[in-house]
Amino acid sequence: MVLDREVTMTDETGPRPLEPVTEQWQRALAVVAHPDDLEFGAAAAVARWTGQGKQVVYCLVTSGEAGIDAMPPPRARQVREREQRESAALVGVRTVEFLGLADGVLEYGVPLRRALAGVVRRHRPEIVITNNFRDTWFSAYALNQADHIATGRAALDAVRDAGNRWVFPEQLVDGVEPWNGVRQVWAASSPLAAHGVDVTDTFERGVASLRAHDAYLSGLGDGSFDAEEFLEGLSRPVGTRLGVRHGAAFEVFHVDA
Repeated sequence: MVLDREVTMTDETGPRPLEPVTEQWQRALAVVAHPDDLEFGAAAAVARWTGQGKQVVYCLVTSGEAGIDAMPPPRARQVREREQRESAALVGVRTVEFLGLADGVLEYGVPLRRALAGVVRRHRPEIVITNNFRDTWFSAYALNQADHIATGRAALDAVRDAGNRWVFPEQLVDGVEPWNGVRQVWAASSPLAAHGVDVTDTFERGVASLRAHDAYLSGLGDGSFDAEEFLEGLSRPVGTRLGVRHGAAFEVFHVDA
């Protein structure tokens, strides 16, 4: 998942300021398609929040097994799950779940909504974090990937599904109950982001978490990918819009009660 670094959302005077996201919550669930998706921009924010004593759970819809051209999927699955757990630990995340859906061919629809509603019901978050699921990244020519789009759209719908006892009622067993406590869904690095968070103090932990995906990063381009340089190219413009050194940007969706 490599993003274009051109920043949009400008007016006549330059990039628009970002509004800080709320930090009045205790539990968040991060739902993304692949290992490394959160590390390309959001992990430093997660480190900030776990440092505040908040609980963040990671849910990976796939294991990224189709993401390393030189490695067969069964082996890649093992490697990428291990790297994701190590990466998550570096930013204070103890619970990492893999749903095991097929990498590269995710489809938006009822089965994916069902799977994610079940995760929301089990973990009962106040905030759900996902990745950008717009058609593009920061510029119109940088197309997003189909798995990201499907996962983000399904996560957005799943938070409502989770609160309706008549949607996927077969999940409501063994103490599982409907959950309508999700207040907001945040899409990291969206080109329509109007909110952000200061990650100056946790930027280096975000870099370390991305570097933990060594097998994946080694296969990017000519193998010379620099995690710190890349993340700085993302976080500096966002930080400028927040009035700080480093920032992470989010598109915020409010969930109707």
